Amino acid sequence: MFSIEHEFDATVVTLVDEGKAPLQEDVIVSGFEECITVEQYDPRTDQVHRITLSMTQMHDLAAALSLPEGVYVRSKDG
Repeated sequence: MFSIEHEFDATVVTLVDEGKAPLQEDVIVSGFEECITVEQYDPRTDQVHRITLSMTQMHDLAAALSLPEGVYVRSKDG
């Protein structure tokens, strides 16, 4: 299950783990104009871990999800 919310400065997608136990904590993906953040609470350390991706890194990740193993360079036009 997931939810999508449009806030003032970001679009926030929350991913909820619905598989078999053990379940993972929710993942929150926030899309800003200049970057994407991915956050997840870690109950072992009682901290939220955040990863920040540039828009270029996000586009590369999206492209990589459907490609076979290898090294790639995306063209500048998309």
